[in-house]
Amino acid sequence: MRIIVAGASGLIGTALTSSLRSAGHDVGTLVRRPPTAPDEFQWDPAAGQIDDTALKGADAVINLSGAGIGDRPWTRRRISELRSSRLGPTRTLTTAMARLETPPSVFLSQSASGYYGTAGPAVLREDAPAGSGVLARICADWEAAAHEAPAGVRVVTPRTGVVLSRSGGALGRLMPLLRLGVGGPLGNGRQYWPWVTLPDVANAFAFLLAAPVSGPVNVCASESADVNALIGALAGALHRPAMLRVPAPVLRLVMGGLAEELLLASQRMEPAVLSAAGFEWQHPSLAQAAAWVADRG
Repeated sequence: MRIIVAGASGLIGTALTSSLRSAGHDVGTLVRRPPTAPDEFQWDPAAGQIDDTALKGADAVINLSGAGIGDRPWTRRRISELRSSRLGPTRTLTTAMARLETPPSVFLSQSASGYYGTAGPAVLREDAPAGSGVLARICADWEAAAHEAPAGVRVVTPRTGVVLSRSGGALGRLMPLLRLGVGGPLGNGRQYWPWVTLPDVANAFAFLLAAPVSGPVNVCASESADVNALIGALAGALHRPAMLRVPAPVLRLVMGGLAEELLLASQRMEPAVLSAAGFEWQHPSLAQAAAWVADRG
């Protein structure tokens, strides 16, 4: 397949493009700077501009664009950036597809578990309603923008959970502390985090390029875990204690809404669509995932 990837330089994008190329696919990437390779195409999503030759002849487009959710405090300006950095690129891509005589057959446009807001211990399948809060509103609008793709394009909006990686990702700041034995759960630790390893995210996206599914897809492992279990498994795999709990009031004081929606929210997602479609996880259990993160599996 000829596949165009937006947001290829991020954690998921880097792993995914490498995996797709290893599988023999022709992968092109969209870049904001002048291209330096034949497989790069320039675009300016903030201005709605794109090199139209990028999508010509493409079988699929994968959209991973978006500013980092936890990189900076959530000021009004930053929240506006989080929104525009997702909707702008998505609409630039769907508009470009509409100009093509033959649009790509599939459009994978990333969403996130934040779509569900916070739902306590309730099991969240893809048909669960959107939650409330900043992230839920952004995700709902993000997914709606993806569905502006031309008729005939199969649109998939993967709702990705917390990506476990050996470096970087959602736990990028916590992992070094756990390796030193000075990390611990956040809040009471009973909130559910929908986790998935980086290889399984890349494999899931590749799977969805060909799987006959559309609409939202929960991208997470089938084994659910609350923060206590998740942090405990990671610390155990690293042979380190995880006793230094950070109380919720401290997180709220230091991080405000960012803490409430990113760290304290509970989303017990179930990957119902992936399971039904026959996807096979490389790291289906938390024990396997923790061993991989610790570079022991």
